[in-house]
Amino acid sequence: METHEVSAVLLSLGVASLAVLLSLPFGLWCGWILARKRFPGKTLFEAIVFLPLVLPPIVTGFFLLYVLGPETGLGKLLNIDFLFTWRALVVAAAVVGFPLMVRPIRAAIEDIDQGLEEAARTLGHSRWQTLKLVTLPLARRGILGGSVLAFARALGEFGATVMVASNLPGERTLALEIFNQAAVPGTDELVMRLALISVALSILALVVSELLLARHTRDAR
Repeated sequence: METHEVSAVLLSLGVASLAVLLSLPFGLWCGWILARKRFPGKTLFEAIVFLPLVLPPIVTGFFLLYVLGPETGLGKLLNIDFLFTWRALVVAAAVVGFPLMVRPIRAAIEDIDQGLEEAARTLGHSRWQTLKLVTLPLARRGILGGSVLAFARALGEFGATVMVASNLPGERTLALEIFNQAAVPGTDELVMRLALISVALSILALVVSELLLARHTRDAR
């Protein structure tokens, strides 16, 4: 592979990994809230969490322009440049992959016998200790499966990314590199190679996710 191909693969893997690490604490919290809590507005909260699943990615990217903007959002609040940097790549990938992380986590927590959690509470454990010692270990395969699904989605993200990320050589993910190279005459072989790499990585992530979720389902029975 040429240098820019290697760069695109490594950047995609790095962005997807950071996106999962960034979103995992929020995914655990949302999964637990949706599985265990009842509160006014829960349906609306759930709709917002899963909105990126049905919203066109380009629309998600459009809103991220404002959320990450230097004068309108996190850029101003934190005094950090987000737009057209690797940070924007990570945030965009995290947002689009988030619903796919939350669903398996929610399902795994719902499958846990609440009697086990109540038993831990009667033994003097706090809510946080019960979560750490009982809930999360029992939901671990759902957490791993959701993380792998989010990784796979982040790996192939394009629509939101193209709105907020740089399009300079060396700063493109696999999806952005494929898009740019496809517009250049005589690069069919390169584009096919990048596409096959993307397919292989995505299939590997999906297979791992399915194996984890299937094993969790067997254990739950």
